[in-house]
This record gives sequence, C-alpha cells and structure tokens, in this order.
Amino acid sequence: MAKSLRSKWKRKMRAEKRKKNAPKELARLQSILKTNSDIVMDEVKDIVTVVPADKVTEKKDPEDGSKMDMDNKRSSKTLLDQHGQYPMWMNPRQRKRLKSKRVKGKNKNKAPKGLAW
Repeated sequence: MAKSLRSKWKRKMRAEKRKKNAPKELARLQSILKTNSDIVMDEVKDIVTVVPADKVTEKKDPEDGSKMDMDNKRSSKTLLDQHGQYPMWMNPRQRKRLKSKRVKGKNKNKAPKGLAW
C-alpha cells in the first residue's frame, strides 16, 4: 500500500520537518540533561548518539555511493530497465500506452501490405 502521491508527499514533508527540527531537538535534549544533576552526559552517550547540529544540517555529497545502482540501468525515454521491465509504480494502462508507442515506431520500416506489382 502507501504508494499514492499523497502518502509520498506526506512522507517527504515529514522527512523535511525532521531535518528542520533536529537541531532544536538536540539543543532541548542537551538543556534537559544539563539541568538534571543526577544524569551525566557520559552515561547517556552509551544509549544516544549525540551529533552536533552542524553535521545534521550539512548536505551529503552524492558521490559517496548513496545513489542506487538500479536507477542507472533504466532508459529515461521508454522507462524500461535492462531486462525490459517497467517500474513497479507504473500502472498497466501506462505500460500499454508506452508499449504501443514503442511497437508503432518499429513498424514504420515495414513495406505496406497489399499487391506488389
């Protein structure tokens, strides 16, 4: 399930919100830990990974190998992968439409049917 455009948009926006609120949450956590004298930050480091706000907000380089390799093997024009398969998210009607365009383009080179004098 969860493949509709609305759910994808909601998921994307939740991720944006997490990125935006991460520095605030970290600061709030640290302020809470500083006010309580019975909890020491060293004890919490075993449970929680404390990351500075600068590292959370900085962008990652796309060259670090995070790009999926299956995206590279898909034709941008026909949306077919190296095995001739369409993506999972594409519905059968779209597949049929693209296939008819593809087949129509191949048949142009054939001689017309009928009598050949």
